[in-house]
Amino acid sequence: MTVELVNRSGALVPEKQVCSLLDFGISYMELNPECDISLTFVDPVEMEELHIKWMDEPGPTDVLSFPMDLPESKKDVVTLGDIVIAPAVAAAQAKVAGHSTEDEIFILATHGLLHILGYDHADPDEEKVMFALQSKIVKEWSEQ
Repeated sequence: MTVELVNRSGALVPEKQVCSLLDFGISYMELNPECDISLTFVDPVEMEELHIKWMDEPGPTDVLSFPMDLPESKKDVVTLGDIVIAPAVAAAQAKVAGHSTEDEIFILATHGLLHILGYDHADPDEEKVMFALQSKIVKEWSEQ
């Protein structure tokens, strides 16, 4: 898998680890390992601009996902889409959750990947499925 990673956030981020996690997530979801994905880290100002533009919601958010191509079969090689994460927002959420900023970034990257693949959490049943899968992927990746 090719992860195109750009860090415009001004924060130190676990680049190698998050690329490894996304690679693991693609494999876990049984997609072609040659699929491409883009991951960009941004500051809260840029995240707020994106949040307003694409979601019509004020304030910065933690992660946004922009799906591009869904493979018709698990063998297809496609550009899956873009994930955008705001490390400053992740850091604030990590404090509340009681874990590290890196752990929060891993959760958000997996969350973004699942959104790209069509998962959502608009209703309680969808949320239960998506959040369980995201936890399982991060846990299994961290134990390898």
